[in-house]
Amino acid sequence: MDYDYFLSEVSKARQPSPIRALVPLVKTPGMISLGAGNPNPTSFPFKSMTVTLNDGQNYTIAEDDMADALQYGPTPGLPALREWLHNFQNTIHEPPAKSFDLCVGTGSQDLLAKTLEALISPGDYVLIENPTYTGTLAFLRSQPCNLVEVETDDQGLVPDSLYSILDNWDHTQRFPKILYTVPVGGNPTGISTTFERKQQIYAYAQKFNILILEDDPYYYLQFNSPRIKSYLSMDTDGRVVRFDSMSKLLSAGIRIGWATGPAPIIDRINMHTQATNLHPSSLAQMVIYKLLEQWGVDQFLKHADSVASLYKGKRDNFLACADKHLAGTCAQWVVPSAGMFVWIKLDGIDDTKDLIHNKALEKKVLAIPGEFTGWPVASEAARLYDDHFIKATS
Repeated sequence: MDYDYFLSEVSKARQPSPIRALVPLVKTPGMISLGAGNPNPTSFPFKSMTVTLNDGQNYTIAEDDMADALQYGPTPGLPALREWLHNFQNTIHEPPAKSFDLCVGTGSQDLLAKTLEALISPGDYVLIENPTYTGTLAFLRSQPCNLVEVETDDQGLVPDSLYSILDNWDHTQRFPKILYTVPVGGNPTGISTTFERKQQIYAYAQKFNILILEDDPYYYLQFNSPRIKSYLSMDTDGRVVRFDSMSKLLSAGIRIGWATGPAPIIDRINMHTQATNLHPSSLAQMVIYKLLEQWGVDQFLKHADSVASLYKGKRDNFLACADKHLAGTCAQWVVPSAGMFVWIKLDGIDDTKDLIHNKALEKKVLAIPGEFTGWPVASEAARLYDDHFIKATS
């Protein structure tokens, strides 16, 4: 694939940091480094760390590993963690494009924002789900691009809507190059795109030469087995960039996520990081890596299943209350099969923002108005449609 076609002018102008390129060489046995600018480790007051888990087990980050955790590290992430995650992606998703690359970031949203910056040029059109994740919308509002909303329903992104948009495109305008999607336990809808639809959508991405940005932080919070396969699992071309996160599974505050995709795109993410925050927290990465090393894939998946079970129980309790108090009223909802959210339609309510900011807050209840999840320059009809919804976290 010609990845230059997808890259923004800003991204094309980025050059690797010559200083950052030297960082991996510092670990070469016998190397005397006079140029990296690393602080002297004897100045650090920390020696080792012991982490105690909820089940009473613990693990220790010993002095040698602690030295790496406290120092500047490689931009793409600690090598041991990247190797573990690379093997994990092969085990879980079995990507057909075996040449994929991977980098670690300060949460998946950090990596997603850098990817969007690498792909969006002024005047570009970006395909998004309607509704979609407000965090991504917040970033896109600052970008010189136009958003094109693709329909969703109770089975996720609607392939016919995507095809109609692309097949009937006005070719006096720039053709879209990227599709952004939250395919499992979607934020805000809680809806998951079926595997059959993913296959159709991937086929359309091939036909129209689109990159798929698969933002999938709720993938391991699926309530049914087996899990719906990912876009990465069917990516024969190298046109999927996948974003995973530890936030929903291990800790939101630890801020560790990873991006998987074609090397030319991952390289651009790394160049952005080189010029901004240098690398994700080495200490946070080491805490995660030593846990994964102790657990292995099977124990990690067992933990993920327990977290999914927790959220399934919370969903069931939430919907039981909704059935008790809202059934037969103006409220409608789809039962989510993954994630943390319930998307509630309130017929007869013209402005859910007003409802939440006044009556709900009086009762000390907080939810998200539907209008927060739509593009602000959408049609009046679309805006009024969004006004009938609220997002609740179960």
